[in-house]
Amino acid sequence: MFAVPAPDGRGSAEMPSAARPFTTALVAELVSRGVQFAPLSLDTGVASAETHEPPYPERFAVPSTTAWLVNAARAAGGRVVAVGTTAVRALESAADAEGVVRPAAGWTDLVVTPRRGVRAVYGLLTGLHEPQASHLLMLEAVAGREALRRGYEAALERRYLWHEFGDVHLILPDEERNPPDCFSNEW
Repeated sequence: MFAVPAPDGRGSAEMPSAARPFTTALVAELVSRGVQFAPLSLDTGVASAETHEPPYPERFAVPSTTAWLVNAARAAGGRVVAVGTTAVRALESAADAEGVVRPAAGWTDLVVTPRRGVRAVYGLLTGLHEPQASHLLMLEAVAGREALRRGYEAALERRYLWHEFGDVHLILPDEERNPPDCFSNEW
């Protein structure tokens, strides 16, 4: 649904797996309910790095229309939910310290951690990542350690599938236990 070939042949090393559930019908239904979609260009790297190894640099582009949509949604009290960890890296790389997103393109080596926090993104859809994957730090930055632990325990109990060809889950802040504050998001 979201992957399109680039005219110059460049592209991703992996499929945009978090977007797999998005059929044309689902997108139409979401739009009819007021959900807006803002496009990004992503060239995802290989996501299966070694244990505790940071994600590889990835090429991205946040166009001006996407920056405007993200900023307008946030200014109106809306929530920005990224589809995939690479989309989080792209938006957070294009955001300033206050979370204002500017048009940007290039390579990002950003690693989102609980200490850094998220500034532009409220939540994300992503696959289940392996226990030692660096992307878990990003999920922890959004939801908090305890909520993430509970979610992963439930996924294991229910035998959810993992990563690229697995189940996709929605990660949101646990605002009761972990109020959003990207400048003091440590435990």
